[in-house]
Amino acid sequence: MILPILLLAAAANAQPYDVVIRNGHVIDGTGSPWYAADVGVRGGRIAAIGRLEGAAARRTIDARGMVVAPGFIDMLGQSEVTILVDPHLPSKIYQGITTEITGEGGSIAPLNDAVIQADHVTWEHYQVKPTWRTFGEYFARLRKQGMGINLASYVGATQVRRLVIGEEDRAPTPAEMEQMKSLVRDAMRDGAVGLSTSLQYAPAPYATVQELIALAAEAAKFGGTYASHIRNEGDTIKAALDEAFRIGREAHIPVEIWHLKAAGKSNWGRMAEIVGYIEQARKSGVDVAADTYAYTAAYNSFSAIVPPWVHEGGDRKLIERLKDPFMRARIRKEMETPSGDWNNEWQQVTGPEAFLIGAVQNPKLVPLQGKTVADIAKLWNKDPIDTVFDLLIEDEAFTGVGMFMMSEPDVTLALQQPWVSVCNDSQGAAPTGLLGKEHPHPRAYGAFPHILRKYVREEHKLSLEDAIRKFSALPAQRMRFADRGVLKAGMWADVVVFNPDTVRDLATFENPNQLSEGMRFVLVNGVPVIDEGKMTNALPGKVLDRK
Repeated sequence: MILPILLLAAAANAQPYDVVIRNGHVIDGTGSPWYAADVGVRGGRIAAIGRLEGAAARRTIDARGMVVAPGFIDMLGQSEVTILVDPHLPSKIYQGITTEITGEGGSIAPLNDAVIQADHVTWEHYQVKPTWRTFGEYFARLRKQGMGINLASYVGATQVRRLVIGEEDRAPTPAEMEQMKSLVRDAMRDGAVGLSTSLQYAPAPYATVQELIALAAEAAKFGGTYASHIRNEGDTIKAALDEAFRIGREAHIPVEIWHLKAAGKSNWGRMAEIVGYIEQARKSGVDVAADTYAYTAAYNSFSAIVPPWVHEGGDRKLIERLKDPFMRARIRKEMETPSGDWNNEWQQVTGPEAFLIGAVQNPKLVPLQGKTVADIAKLWNKDPIDTVFDLLIEDEAFTGVGMFMMSEPDVTLALQQPWVSVCNDSQGAAPTGLLGKEHPHPRAYGAFPHILRKYVREEHKLSLEDAIRKFSALPAQRMRFADRGVLKAGMWADVVVFNPDTVRDLATFENPNQLSEGMRFVLVNGVPVIDEGKMTNALPGKVLDRK
């Protein structure tokens, strides 16, 4: 029986490869040192790794002097809408990102007419018509149009709350709780990878831990993960972490802490304490890990600057309150008063110069993109807090903002932890077209090459092998992607080829819409989306789901 088996193996090897990547330094994603080998790709998967100099191939790539590594996995992207605007997502693929996980609390599905209407400013800004209502329908739309990267999504706890309760600050009734749990089950059956929360942004803070445990337990039944932008990343971060740990324990679900940070000037230097706290939870049996984008500035919706109660009823009610002199005075007082009751970002920065305006939807406000609140206050001849309020009113609460609120030593220490992977925490963008009109955080274009340049090549805070592990095998392990994240025969051929001496980010806070440089080839499911340093028109990405 040995002879037929040998003949079958020889016949398989005689088949030409679609691509052979020759002469590269293979860094396989596991953290092991590089080794010299060729990589053969056939049918979208890695077919062989070794000496393949005599093998027939439809395409040969010479990787001499370059690293060959698994494609990078973005543990928190925000591309669920912009992938419908530009499915190639150049800001992502030029970083080497081949897979994105998205759905931060407010996910792309499920939807109903009321939520669509409440979010009309976003849909109109991106010129996207939401034709789906379920994850199954959304994923079908992605498969029909094609996409440049693989994409997976969480179902947001905020999303199901909005569908059932709306924007009200109250607990669900027993019947409403059952409805929310049913929506989570439906999303998981459609392929969502778990439950997510973004507990800083209303109406998410209105949810109790018991509500979140109940929803997470539903996701756990399908093998899902619980991922969270925790309730507070500053003064009360330990209590926020405790909540995440409790959800993990009681719902029997793995936990991912998104964009781990010690936020706010009063917390600079606390990362060692935070790391130790997470290590204790891990030793106690909580399956918890985290990720980081490794910049000292965060970025989010500027409407989060006001207390959570201001958001009750949605953006329309928020704007009404900002226009009311009595309410406006109350909001100002709460922002100016240090408190552990809510995540007060006004207290976390050094001053109005630390807020940098990003995306706006009101055309009249576009000239303000890239300016600080201090700049705009001077331009408008207004007090900085009044400037913020009036900006939110004029932009219908759409405005995005960068906030310089972390210290570099804390950022570095978080990145170095063996259980910390990497996220982009930005939607896919492009330097031209509709998406090129925005002013995003530079991480949108540069998070992964930023780490390769700054922390690996220049500062030697990470080895190249460890950085690649954080970009590939570690996130694949956390997401239970058994067939991605490592260069090994049988795995999907998500592969990057780059020169580690020249790869770099170009995006800056002043000029963010610049593609990173250095990715010579990027293959998604065996198909080049970057070829000889240039974007192709290929859309080989797949929806990655639990089904």
